[in-house]
Amino acid sequence: MALLVRTWNLFHGNARPPTRRSYLREMLALAAADGPDVLCLQEIPVWALPRLAAWSGMQAFPAVARSGLRPAALAGWLTRRDNGLLRSAVAGQANAVLVAAGHAAADLGAGQVSEPGYERRVAQAVLVDGTTVVNTHLSSAGSGQQAELTRVLALAEARAPAGSPVVLAGDLNMVAPALEGFSPPGPGIDHVLVRGAPAAPLVVWPEERRRQNGVVLSDHPLVECRVG
Repeated sequence: MALLVRTWNLFHGNARPPTRRSYLREMLALAAADGPDVLCLQEIPVWALPRLAAWSGMQAFPAVARSGLRPAALAGWLTRRDNGLLRSAVAGQANAVLVAAGHAAADLGAGQVSEPGYERRVAQAVLVDGTTVVNTHLSSAGSGQQAELTRVLALAEARAPAGSPVVLAGDLNMVAPALEGFSPPGPGIDHVLVRGAPAAPLVVWPEERRRQNGVVLSDHPLVECRVG
């Protein structure tokens, strides 16, 4: 089955430049408005995870990278006082794969890919109609990105059922190298890479498409690819 897979780093719900207000709900509405099959999201505050399904109308599969202050509801209340200032240190950080209703989806689990001593980074895998979607957010330059990417690929190999196409999506924090067997990487640091299935050319949303009422949502573009 063909899938439209879209990835977006939500920047903790911040605009560019950040303000005191969170735009997280507006971001979910924008990303889901035209009915993508799969959304791979990064930099989600942990307090928002229980709200993803209701805000998007999609099945939600979260993976927490950093728990932040507990209880999460208190962390959410605090960060919403000044969302541009109080982010992952208080609210934590998570990734999530959202899958449109009507698709068969199963959580294949998540694993840490960062080195001890660095900020915790994870990769997660979700099986969507027989295609394994791997979502991740790697560390910034100088923090072992290549080793993390190797661990992400190992996780994909370990979790994907035999013969399953693999989609690797997310914020790799680097211009990705060409990976053997995968479709070409994008021009920036956000990617959707496909192995084992046809892949259309990558589409990077222009800034204007994520501007609402004069506000640019997130400091990352949305990136998408039609798979299959």
